[in-house]
Formats: sequence, structure tokens, C-alpha cells
Amino acid sequence: MNAPVICFGQQPCGFFPRRFLYAKIVTARRLQSERGGEIVFFLHDSDHDPRETQTTLRHRQSGEPVTLNFSFVNKVQRRWSPLFAKQVPPPWPVNMARQLPVYLEPRWVEAFKQVAAGNAADFCLEMYRRMGLLDGIRVVRSGDPAVRTAACDVADFFVDVPYLGERVRARMMDGALKLHEGGDCYVTLPAAEFTKAQVSPTRDSRLRWMQSVVRCTHYIAGAGEQAYLNKADAPEIQFVDRDPIERSDEAYTDLPA
Repeated sequence: MNAPVICFGQQPCGFFPRRFLYAKIVTARRLQSERGGEIVFFLHDSDHDPRETQTTLRHRQSGEPVTLNFSFVNKVQRRWSPLFAKQVPPPWPVNMARQLPVYLEPRWVEAFKQVAAGNAADFCLEMYRRMGLLDGIRVVRSGDPAVRTAACDVADFFVDVPYLGERVRARMMDGALKLHEGGDCYVTLPAAEFTKAQVSPTRDSRLRWMQSVVRCTHYIAGAGEQAYLNKADAPEIQFVDRDPIERSDEAYTDLPA
């Protein structure tokens, strides 16, 4: 029998990872200890929602939570660029590092200062690596042109295209490329030719698209993810509930020294 491929998926979810991501990693390592095989982190860095990288930390003395995020070069990048194309303005890491000591142990402040990344997705991924969370884990990124080219075709998808001097992620709807402005309002972009290297899946087509590349045997998901996954798209996968964790949407910074 082939060795198991244990996968979990997630957008970059904060420059310090949210606790539910840590729980997925713990679940994956437990399964690997029981069954062997490899662990794959499907990083959906094609997502464009700036809320994905919100990072909630707690004041070390008062315990009060605060939600922080990247600053963005401009409104177009903030609203519509994929996370791998949302540039990190040079002043942001310096200004953020000044704020962090009241929320974090010195070692994590120093680790943060050592991260050098040009975009939000790379910054998050490098921080997770510096925390040791991804040791021995293979990362597959939805923004990787090689991954996109190797993936299967899906009917529901986004396309990365230029707009106002930036790269944006436009939804293909009714034969046209559109940017969502909110509610029922969209900006329709001019028709453009594109290749598979520009295509990424929607939430509903992501599982099938991912599986065509990763070919996992086990997939770890939280309750919210389990609710919308179309498991019929990948009947060969054994779906596993991630381990529970308190304050799941806050950042995880409790790793032992």
C-alpha cells in the first residue's frame, strides 16, 4: 500500500498563525505518528480577502485582545490582489515590531524582526517556519504557476489579471471577469486571454482542484470547512476533524521555548 498523504488546507491566516491552524498541524502530526506518511500544507495564497491575515493578540498584562493586520500599498491591492501579490510596505515591519513587545515574548518579537518578505503570503509563511511549525511539512501553494498548470480544470474559478497597474483576482462569472465591490455590485473588466497559470479555484471548486495535485489520502478540516466541502468531489479522501482548541480565531504564540 502507498504511504498516507495527510493534508490540511488554509489561507495565510495572520502574521502569527491563528490557533485553528496550529490545531490542524497538531492533528496532522498525530495522524502521521499513528500511520506514517507525509504531511502536506495546501496554502491557499491565491485568496485575496485582506481579512484573512488579521492577527488577534492579547496584551501581556491586561489580557485584552487587539486585532492587527498588514498595511497595504493601495486600495486596489487591499481589495483584490491575491495574498501573494499584496506587497508589504517597507515601513510596516518596523512600525509593527515597535507595537509587539506588549503582546509577545521577546523571542517572538525578535523572530518577527528577522522576517524579510515582499508580500503578505510570504511573510506569514516565513513566520510560521521561524516558529518551527512547518518542520518536515511540504508546502503546496495555490499561487504557484507550476501547481496551477498541473491542476485539473474547474468550471468555477478566478483569474489573475492586470488592473490599474496591479495584479487582481477576478471572478469568472457569466463569461466575464468581474471584481466584487460588495453586495450585488461588481466591476466588469475587459475581456482578456489567460492561461492555466493565472487560474485559481473558488471555495466550492478548491477541493477537487487541490486533490488533482496533492492526491492526499487524509484531509483535516475544521467544522466550518467540513460544512461546505463537497466530499463527493474526492470520495477517495478520508476526512478528519481537526483537534479542538480554545479561542480558535486568535493568534497562537504559546509554543514552549
